Amino acid sequence: MAAPSINITKKRVHTRWIGKLLRQLIFYACLIAIWQLLANAHIWKDYLFAGPLTVLESSKVLYQDGSLVTAILVSVRRLALGYGISLILGLILGLAIGSNRYIEETLGSLVLALQALPSVCWIPLALLWLGLSEQAMIFVVVMGALFSITLGVDAGIKNTPPVYIKAARNMGSRGLALSTQVILPAALPSILTGLKQGWTFAWRSLMAAELLYNTVSLGALLEGGRDFGDIGQIFAIMIVIVIIGIAIDSIIFQPLERMVRRRWGFAV
Repeated sequence: MAAPSINITKKRVHTRWIGKLLRQLIFYACLIAIWQLLANAHIWKDYLFAGPLTVLESSKVLYQDGSLVTAILVSVRRLALGYGISLILGLILGLAIGSNRYIEETLGSLVLALQALPSVCWIPLALLWLGLSEQAMIFVVVMGALFSITLGVDAGIKNTPPVYIKAARNMGSRGLALSTQVILPAALPSILTGLKQGWTFAWRSLMAAELLYNTVSLGALLEGGRDFGDIGQIFAIMIVIVIIGIAIDSIIFQPLERMVRRRWGFAV
C-alpha cells in the first residue's frame, strides 16, 4: 500500500518542478523581451544602457579572450577560501558563545556589534594592514561572513529544546559528544540560515573589494567596463555575478534546506 502513495508523491513533486521551471522560463523570456524593447527605443544613450544582444556580444568577447573564465575562477577561489575560514571560525565562536553565559556577555556582545558594521567598511583596514594583496581579499571575505555564521550557530544552540539536552545527559552524553550528536543537529535550521546569510555577505564584500584590486577578477572586469565606458561589459559581468550566486544557492544551500526540512518533517 505504501508504494502507490510514494509514486503519487514523486509524480506531484515532478509536476510541481516542471511547472515552476516553465513559469520561470516564461517570466525571464518576457523580461528579456522588455529589456530589448527598451534598448531599441533608445530612451537612454547607448553608452548608458545596453540591450541583451549587446551584452551577449560583450560576453562572447570576454569568453573568447579567456578573461571571463579566468576572472570567474579567481573570484570563486577567493570566495571558497575566505568562506571556508569563516565557516570554521564561526562554528567555533558560535559554539562558545551559545554554550557559555560569560562568553556570551563579553565576546557575544562584540560579535553582535560587529555584525552591524557593513562588510565594505573592512576594505580600507584590509588595504592598510595587508596592502593590495590576495590576503586582503580573503580577509574581507572572512569578515563579511564570520559574524553571520557565528550568530546563526549561537541562535541555533539557544533554540535547542532543553528536553533534548536533558535526555542526552541522562543517557550519559557529555562534552564533545553532546555538542556534535545532539546540539548541532538540533541547531541545524538556524545554523543553515546563518551560513546562507554569511555566504551572501561574503560574495557582496568580495565584489566590492575586487573593484579596488586591479587584477583579473569579476570585480576588476566590472571596474574595467566603467573605465572604458563599455556598458555592455558592465551588464555582462553583473549578470555573471548574479548567475554564480543563483548557482551556488541551487547547488549547495537549497539541497541542504530540503534535507533539513525532511529531517524535521517539514517537507511536502
